[in-house]
Formats: sequence, structure tokens, C-alpha cells
Amino acid sequence: MAISGMLWRGAIVITVLCANLSAQSAPPTGIFEGSSDVGTVLHPGSVNYDAAKHSYSVSSSGENMWFASDAFHFVWKKVSGDATLTADIAFPVKGGNAHRKAVLMIRQNLDADSAYADAALHGDGLTSLQARMEKGSVTHEVQANGSAPSRLRIVRRGEQIYIFLAGEKQPLRFAGGSMRLALQGSYYIGIGVCSHDKDAVETAVFSNIELVAGTSAPPIQARLFSTLETVTVASTDARAVYVTPGRIEAPVWLRDGSSLLFNRGGRMERVPSTGGQPQSIDTQSATHSDSHHAISLDGQSLAFGDESQQHGKTAIYVIPVAGGTPRRVTRQVPSWGPAWSPDGKTLAFTGERNGQVAIYFVPAAGGEETRLTNGEGRSEAADYSPNGEYIYFNSSRSGSRQIWRMRPDGSEQQAVTDDDFNNIYPHVSPDGTRMVFLSYDKQLDIPQDCEVQLRTMNLAESLGGNKSVFLAAFTGGLGSIDAPSWSPDSKRLAFVSYQMTP
Repeated sequence: MAISGMLWRGAIVITVLCANLSAQSAPPTGIFEGSSDVGTVLHPGSVNYDAAKHSYSVSSSGENMWFASDAFHFVWKKVSGDATLTADIAFPVKGGNAHRKAVLMIRQNLDADSAYADAALHGDGLTSLQARMEKGSVTHEVQANGSAPSRLRIVRRGEQIYIFLAGEKQPLRFAGGSMRLALQGSYYIGIGVCSHDKDAVETAVFSNIELVAGTSAPPIQARLFSTLETVTVASTDARAVYVTPGRIEAPVWLRDGSSLLFNRGGRMERVPSTGGQPQSIDTQSATHSDSHHAISLDGQSLAFGDESQQHGKTAIYVIPVAGGTPRRVTRQVPSWGPAWSPDGKTLAFTGERNGQVAIYFVPAAGGEETRLTNGEGRSEAADYSPNGEYIYFNSSRSGSRQIWRMRPDGSEQQAVTDDDFNNIYPHVSPDGTRMVFLSYDKQLDIPQDCEVQLRTMNLAESLGGNKSVFLAAFTGGLGSIDAPSWSPDSKRLAFVSYQMTP
């Protein structure tokens, strides 16, 4: 066995030249310290090293790696601090279970229900970042916006986990999304296989492995990326639809579900909801749009705030959803955050007048505005319920930012949330059954690139309590769900997460 290695600023950079690996009865050599079946497997796993190809062949059974416990074979090394693991991965035998998994894994311990994160290549090509944030909790995933890569990378930087992927003979690229995993002390990093069929044994081959690990990993050039994600409410699993350097904001589903509209640098763009390349929407003279926009219920019109003509103060405009000449709606500025009434005749919005921030409404055709909220604090981010009975908004009138609602004429104002978070940006599902909003630490005002959560509430339940349900956690805030982001079928939500990626 021969290994080449070097020390660099406390990190160990190891390249495999050759090694002889035995099955689980003896620990493997090379860059890994041990090999173990994790959880209950009917057929003991194994690992072998091909000296000619410098590759690890890992075989395992195992019913699944999901929910609150795992069953798979793991080839590992104990490390601490930041780490990066990269490998080419392939299934040598075609067919088999479409959900079989070959993974690059970071894991707190070898318990079946351990906290972990992995970059997982499935048998059908699906690639995802999966994580169980706490011991015994349920696994969540962010599906990458790429399929069947030949090379994968998992990166730990502090408590953030990222994955990168590459096709054959292509450079690695950030795959979208990230997850927060708080590990204690040393942990395990390595490669693993699960057959997803307790009676079967599947094999994956890992080659060209690179491991960088230590208390001080090599310095990185961090870069801001935005990931437009969709999350399924029933499963809480997310998918990266579009990943791009820089900042994009406020995705909104078109009414036919085919595309998502978002803001980039003051301009509107749309991207297929299944992924692809965005195309610009012609807003003509409106070149400095903000992150607050909404599509009318009939799907024909787009309302948005823009400051191009107002010397830095936003007014609300309407254009055809496919693009066109902006028509100004609000006379006074600043005005932002439009929300369409279900009949398309009225726009509720936020306005600042004489130093007070309140909710107003105005005829969609233009005209005189009417103030709906009064009192202390800021009231903003209006959104109509689909039946038109209520306008939901967030307000700081109680001392923290909470969700409120009122009748369209401003009457019957009442709190909807009252909990240990600040809560903003309420959006009611098209079927009227649920509301989503953004939650974050009460010590923050309006968050940007902070730890935030998407939470949902069943609107049939009583108001004013702690009835919300966790949906997703990510780095975000301003720009994440500033605009209504439900899919037309009320089954999914779109949002933008932000990553300072290595």
C-alpha cells in the first residue's frame, strides 16, 4: 500500500495511489480508517480496491437511507473541522432498483439514526443533497438541478453543507441549495452504498477520490449564488430549479404552472418550472423593479413596483404578463408590494405617507388610494385570500412582526400569529386552505442572508396561536418569498435561498 499526502495550513490533502481493501472483517487501508454496516442489513457489505484502476468497489444491501434511520455499508475516516470529499461514481451493473444510492457522506456517528448529510447519486440518475439535521429526526433533501453526473463533491464549511457535480469531462459546478448540519467534535466522512432493497446487494464504484480534511481547510474564494427552489408541502422535499451566481429574487408561478417569474437586477425573467435557461420579460422603461410583484388571478397581468421614473421612489405599474408597456397605477410614492383582488379590479399595496407605513388599496385601472391600516408600527406585504374575504399582511404594531388579517375594507383587523418568531410575507394557497410565511429570530428586523424558515398554517384552525408547521430552513430573507409563491395546484412553494459557496 502506498499513499501520497501533504500538509497545507492544517489540512490533510490525500490522494490514493494504491491500497488493498478487505471486507468488513478488517479495516480498509488507504485514505479510509474503517468499514461498517450501519443499521440493519441482511447481507454484510464489503469494499474492495482495484489497484489497476485505483478505485473502491463498495457492495451493500439495506432497505433505505431515509426517514429516521439508515441501512447501508459505509467506508469511513474520522476527521474534524471543515472537509471536502470528491469522487467519480458509477454503478457498473445497469438496472436494479431506481432508488439505490451511492453517496459521499458526512456523519456524526455510526448509529442508524445519526445526524448526517450526503451527496447521493441514485440508480435512475437523480442527484440530491440529503440530510438528517438531528439524531432521530426525519431526512430531508434538495434535489440538484442536474442528473446522472459522473463526479460528485460534498463540502462542509462550518455548519453549512454544499454539493457540486460534473458531467463527464466537465468542471464541477455548484448543484444548488445547501443545508445546515451542526456536528459536535469529530465526525465520519466517507463513501457508502444502499441497495434500497433489503434482499438485494448493489455495487457502486468510487474512483479518483480526493479528500481534504482538517481543522483548517484550504482557503476558499467565496461567491454568492442564488438557488430557485421548489418544495413539496406534503413531503417537505425540495428541488433546485435554477442556480446562478449573484442574486435573484421573489419567484412567482405563472397560472398554468409552466414557468416561474423572478427578478434579477431590476429586470423580470422567467424560467421553466422544471428547470432550464431563463428568458427576459420586456418591461420597456421599467428597468429598476423591486422584489415585490404579483400576477392577476386570470393570469393576464403583472403588477410590480419600479423606481425608474421616480428618482429612487417606487410606484406600482401593470403590464401584460408576457411583457409590454408599463401602465402606472399609484399616483403617490413610495408605493410597493401590490396584491391583486380575486376579481382583478383592485390592488392592495404598501405605501409610506408622512413617515407611516400602511396598507392601502387602489383601483387596478388607477385612481384615488384608500388607507386600510392605522396605528403604530409598520404594516406591509398585503396578500388577498383567494375568495376575497380577507387581506393578510404583516405588522409590527404588537412589538414584533406578526401576521395579521382584515376585511378588504379594513375592518376586523386581528392577529393570525403570536409566537417566538418574527413572521413576514404571508401568502395564502390558491385553494384557500393554507398560508405560508417567513419566520426568523426576533432579534433581527428584516433579515437578509440570515437563517430563516418557511412555515405553513392551516387556516381552518383557530388564529392567534402557535399552530404553524415547519416546511424548510435555509439562508435567506429579503428576496426569498417577497411575492406570492404557491404553485397553482397548492401542492408546492417556490423560494430563493442564498449561498456563499466555496
